Amino acid sequence: MTDSTTDEIRSWGESAPYWEKHFDTIREMFAPVTEALIEDSGLGAGNRVLDVAGGSGEPSLTVADVVAAPGSVIYSDPSAEMLAAARRNAVRFRVPNIWFCQTGGDALPFRSDHFDAVVCRFGAMFFPEPGVAVGELLRVAKPGSRVALAVWHTSEANPFHHVVTNVLSRYVEPDPPDPDAMGAFRFAEPGKLEEVFRTAGARDVQERILSFHIAARISIEGFWKLRSEMSGTLRDKLKALPADQAHRIATEVKEAAAKFAVEDGLSFPARAIVVSGESR
Repeated sequence: MTDSTTDEIRSWGESAPYWEKHFDTIREMFAPVTEALIEDSGLGAGNRVLDVAGGSGEPSLTVADVVAAPGSVIYSDPSAEMLAAARRNAVRFRVPNIWFCQTGGDALPFRSDHFDAVVCRFGAMFFPEPGVAVGELLRVAKPGSRVALAVWHTSEANPFHHVVTNVLSRYVEPDPPDPDAMGAFRFAEPGKLEEVFRTAGARDVQERILSFHIAARISIEGFWKLRSEMSGTLRDKLKALPADQAHRIATEVKEAAAKFAVEDGLSFPARAIVVSGESR
């Protein structure tokens, strides 16, 4: 495991308490992406499903409801802290047909041809070696079953992200762009993740742009609280700034987010890319 991978896992572990704290809101916001993964993976009642990089428990918990016992979900994530949070959420929502495994996507401890479907929501961007990981996901899927991954489209197409980053860039020098580095927009270019699937040997590879709304019953103040807590990178940058600058950033982000206010909360237009392929 490289130093950068270890640092990434540590960062997600530090973020786990916040993802658990805001779990209900995050689940609501990204429900359309979960629904797209369920559709594109073709999973259904009675299936055995693997969720890779499952974070604080989604989409595992929703998928577990869809497949229903005797169907089951194996949740996986490399972060012990995220796994612990997901366990607690499974208990909270009384989901019995879910099992947990601490593992990364590039060395899965499962036998080949085992799962009826494999899904991953916003985790593929952080695979240390995407080609290896997608190959592993295809390996553990039964022949003819589908692997479906969702990643972010561009920052420009996702104000949920850029209302924060645009303000932050006025105070903190942005990191030099590296299109292949681990990060939220690593696969923002259409066709990039699709090519990883093809190279890994997937059949019937399909890519679609998913336009949806990140909508939640949350105040503007609540939005800033969520965004400033759930991102380890943002938390670190805010901590390094003088208090008055951090306060100005918060004020400006909330002003920018106000244009997305609706009657019962906030609603941001959003765009993701969903890529799926069939295991051989």
